[in-house]
Amino acid sequence: MNIYIGNLSFETTEDQLRNAFEEFGEVSNVNIIKDRDTGRSRGFAFVEMSDDDAATAAINGLNGTELNERALNVNEARPRNDRGGGGRGGGRGGGGGRGRRW
Repeated sequence: MNIYIGNLSFETTEDQLRNAFEEFGEVSNVNIIKDRDTGRSRGFAFVEMSDDDAATAAINGLNGTELNERALNVNEARPRNDRGGGGRGGGRGGGGGRGRRW
């Protein structure tokens, strides 16, 4: 099961997350999402656990608890295509009207 963790402190490490979740079972993967330009944490992460019962126990046990002085938001991650949202596609849109003046 893939688990979403929100409201992470920017100082939280993957090892800290792994240790918190391993109290409930085996952790397959930990991925703190980072800004591609700065490399700084974006304040959320995903943890994968192979045992669904352990993952559910981790969600129930860790949601609302504090890690690095931040109350964690922990729930089952939704698949990418279920997140909805309007998307950001499209071109540059209308111009500013700054063309040549004759």
